Amino acid sequence: MSQINGVMMQYFHWYLDAKDELWQRAAADAPKLKELGVTSVWLPPAYKATRGAEDVGYGVYDLFDLGEFDQKGSVRTKYGTRDEYQKAIWALKENGIRVYADVVFNHRMGADETETVRAYRVEMGDRTKVSAEAEAVEAWTRFTFPGRGGAHSDMRWSAEHFTAFDLNTDQGPAIFLVENKAFSQDVDQENGNYDFLMGADVDTDHPQVREELKRWGLWYLDATGVDGFRFDAVKHVDAEFFLSWLHELRVETSRDLFAVGEYWSYDVEALHHFIEKTNGQISLFDAPLHYNFHLASKAGQDYDLRTIFDNSLVAQQPALAVTLVDNHDSQPLQSLESVVEPWFKPLAYALILLRRDGYPCLFFPDYYGAHYQDTGPDGNEHEVWMDSHQFLIDRYLQARHAYAYGDQYDYFDEAGCIGWTRLGDAEHPGGMAVVLGNGDGGVRRMEIGQAHRRYVDITGHIETPVETGEDGWGEFACPAGSVSVWVPAEQ
Repeated sequence: MSQINGVMMQYFHWYLDAKDELWQRAAADAPKLKELGVTSVWLPPAYKATRGAEDVGYGVYDLFDLGEFDQKGSVRTKYGTRDEYQKAIWALKENGIRVYADVVFNHRMGADETETVRAYRVEMGDRTKVSAEAEAVEAWTRFTFPGRGGAHSDMRWSAEHFTAFDLNTDQGPAIFLVENKAFSQDVDQENGNYDFLMGADVDTDHPQVREELKRWGLWYLDATGVDGFRFDAVKHVDAEFFLSWLHELRVETSRDLFAVGEYWSYDVEALHHFIEKTNGQISLFDAPLHYNFHLASKAGQDYDLRTIFDNSLVAQQPALAVTLVDNHDSQPLQSLESVVEPWFKPLAYALILLRRDGYPCLFFPDYYGAHYQDTGPDGNEHEVWMDSHQFLIDRYLQARHAYAYGDQYDYFDEAGCIGWTRLGDAEHPGGMAVVLGNGDGGVRRMEIGQAHRRYVDITGHIETPVETGEDGWGEFACPAGSVSVWVPAEQ
């Protein structure tokens, strides 16, 4: 699915401003991304969400409105219009970059009308506990899309198409399970059953819903030409649905569509379960590896780097692991904030970009930087600066595409300093050595398979070259709390 040494970029973050005109920026940026070696781009939700031009896109309202209709206070989405979205995709594809669309099937928000629904009250902390009697509830579950007027689809959604919904009641926020409905069982077991997440919970077992979502998928592929999908919130939806939906689209389009799911759990066994249920057809983001990076960045030199890949998906199912350092959910001020501290990010990116396994994903502000203000989970206003690591990432990408081939030898035998080599292949000779440490500077004696060859540190951290011996081994170093990437010196 992913190209040899392919690299994905998450081309957005949570706090982008509408003034950034993301679709226009992506189109203009396409040649640069190609030059860098980015082979695929994951774009944010492109359809109308409940806050219109101010919405990141995950509060999805209308899947068929890609910035084309006057709904929720605007024609455009936060990122631009349908025409601009299509032009961005075309520009990226013309530069050989695959495009993955962000797909939210779990929920709908911003209904157009209410209706009276009989439903059971559900306990917030334990979704297996449901009230004995149903009650009549005025629910926001009617989606009529008046601004679209039946274009692209004439389906109108009502309570029968949802499993559950939430409301703010006199007693505070509450979840209601629609009468004669049941939560899906093959979902994450947090809160007893984590089918319900937010808004109006889509009933993916309803025949009309399944047919509509399939029809939407075919329409979307035809309208946009995207090459695959990033599935949002997969731990809240029966895994079988994604397998069925993706299979039908692949068969009907005869396209080998890529798919990666967001199963945000640090329990790698939960990820294995989803992969098993989807027959290995859908990759997953390696959330456990991200969490290891987070912990390592907080612990500093007290973290044992030999354990950095422990309980990670890339260590156990590398062919299905999309590796990442941070994303829009983990960035500062988000409810799932689990920041990888700036000092460790160069080390973390070396660990995903310069090794053999995994499909690495760059995060937009880690490359471009970001500055924003917002209210955090603590209720206070915060100002955030996210550093750009573009200088080093550029060099990692150069090394990845030129030298990161062939056998990989690991030297993970010191807690504070680890390293590895790639020996290269016939088309990409010379090999590469990487050393990183979280304390004092370190030196690793490693085999690179090239006798009497000079290597230089492309990070610029160490100026003195290294020459291998007759046996193809060399003494490769890195500075304190940093990383060095050694590649063949120009002859």
